[in-house]
Amino acid sequence: MTKTLLAEQNFSHEFLSTLSLKELEELAFHLREKIIEVVSKNGGHLSSNLGAVELTLAMHCVFDEKEVPFIFDVSHQSYAHKILTNKKNFDTLRKFGGLSGYTKPSEGDFFIAGHSSTSISLLVGVCKAINLRKENKIPVALIGDGAMSAGMVYEALNELGDRKYPCVIILNDNEMSISKPIGAISKYLSGTMATPFYQKFKKQVGHFLEYLPQSAAYMAKRFEESFKMITPGMLFEELGLEYIGVINGHDLAELISVLKKAKALQKPCIIHAQTIKGKGYKMAEGKTAKWHGVGAFDIQTGESLKKAEDKKTTTQLFCENLLNLAKKHENIVGVTAAMPSGTGLDALIEAYPERFFDVGIAEQHAVTSMAAMAKEGFKPFIAIYSTFLQRAYDQVIHDCAIMNLNVVFAMDRAGIVGEDGETHQGVFDISFLAAIPNLSLLAPRDELMMKEIMQYAYTHEGCLAFRYPRGSFILDKEFSPCKIAFAKAQFLIQNESKIAFLGYGQGVGRAKLVLDEFEKEGKKDFANLVDLIFAKPLDEVLLRDLAQKTKIWFIFSDSAKIGGIGSLLADFLQKHDLNLKIISFEYDDEFITHGATSEVEASLGLDTTSLKQKISSILK
Repeated sequence: MTKTLLAEQNFSHEFLSTLSLKELEELAFHLREKIIEVVSKNGGHLSSNLGAVELTLAMHCVFDEKEVPFIFDVSHQSYAHKILTNKKNFDTLRKFGGLSGYTKPSEGDFFIAGHSSTSISLLVGVCKAINLRKENKIPVALIGDGAMSAGMVYEALNELGDRKYPCVIILNDNEMSISKPIGAISKYLSGTMATPFYQKFKKQVGHFLEYLPQSAAYMAKRFEESFKMITPGMLFEELGLEYIGVINGHDLAELISVLKKAKALQKPCIIHAQTIKGKGYKMAEGKTAKWHGVGAFDIQTGESLKKAEDKKTTTQLFCENLLNLAKKHENIVGVTAAMPSGTGLDALIEAYPERFFDVGIAEQHAVTSMAAMAKEGFKPFIAIYSTFLQRAYDQVIHDCAIMNLNVVFAMDRAGIVGEDGETHQGVFDISFLAAIPNLSLLAPRDELMMKEIMQYAYTHEGCLAFRYPRGSFILDKEFSPCKIAFAKAQFLIQNESKIAFLGYGQGVGRAKLVLDEFEKEGKKDFANLVDLIFAKPLDEVLLRDLAQKTKIWFIFSDSAKIGGIGSLLADFLQKHDLNLKIISFEYDDEFITHGATSEVEASLGLDTTSLKQKISSILK
């Protein structure tokens, strides 16, 4: 089997069923080669995909994607699946207009899955549909062990164990440390537990125990339970699922054999497969977090091909500022939900492990646990991506805002984040947070204001959330910072123009870039420039004064237009019966696709050139 065949062949279930084990192993090798080749150019999720190659290939050998849904969780480990199904040219992965880095129905996949821990709920829903249609089908889901830390998984397992729908769940375990003796015993048990003989024997033993004297039945039951204690499957069996594991997730022969047996059980079954992250690419093998999500890199050296930025990223600034604050104030604590390096909290966890926590993929728990700490007199900083905070919305309201607790939400990745696409673009946080009483919203425009806002956040009484973009700020200390005062904005450029540019966070930098373009044409005092600083509450004194002196406001903010900054300002003008025109350059009512941030912005008409043209056209 050649790489040319890999590029041309549509690897259907029927075709894969005709291949020998040697040919399948060769195919797995070429799948890894292709993943490494494309990710080295386009960036993406590397180590998780390399570890899931055999699992995915075995799924396609045993199950027919045309007959039953293939559900991935999180679907960033679906690259081998994308190549096998030949839905689109894999070389376009994560490129603007190309293949998504996650499963996507518009590309032929069953479901979108950019966030984790949804697969088993989806699987239960599919099982219910199959049951209602009285079909004889066994759906399959592949879930990573990290996703098992979220409560939604156990809500789904609880119902599945009760209803006993036939299905197969593959647990891709690339993190758990299972000792050799326990692993060996579990493997031995798995070989028998999957056979029809064992299932029949288990049923007969159950009937037999019913007729034993109570004391003997009790002892037999205790022996069975103690025996199961040495296997990792006790939890799943107690929930009502058949458990097979731990098996070698890179042994295709074993995987295919076990999947066939699990499929034949006609019961809910979980297969526990142990894999190595980064399998097949030595530098990425093991628990090296840097190879989870990567940019373009040199395959031979592993070195990044991305030119290092001169400016620090906002995540680095957050980390440095919080570390300094934590040194001064011992009541500062913090939490992240499985993103310690992504949010910069890893340095805090290392420096103060008793005060800073990674709770796994459990955003709801992260927020509520910190709410309790705030009630106990601590000052929590909850470091979380804008798009992931959506998963804890009820906790923000119910557990933090109603009691007006002193909780700080630090929202990284606000605005367009690029190649991860619809599920990760951080555009809704202003819209869904602004409606909550007792919650103040702020955003820094640059490095200096980031420091000021974080210092203010520590002293602020009540709930507070501030947002900042991925990467670095557009502005680089062009304006002097101001001390943060509650609900106070700042004039950055003030003149006699009847035009005002109002920016929020990174939007201030965008506004300044547009002003610079007008200045190149000799229009030096083209517009006033205001940094709102606060989206809620707004600076009513400054804005009322500005409204009396200007006729048109242009709004710049990396956020959804509905419920965004322009909407908040329009409500303010209506409240005070102020009559002027507002034009918002926020995101329209649609989900934003994946691709390089600059290309996505240009497609939306939000690059500097397009913004200048739009403003000129409106003013004409």
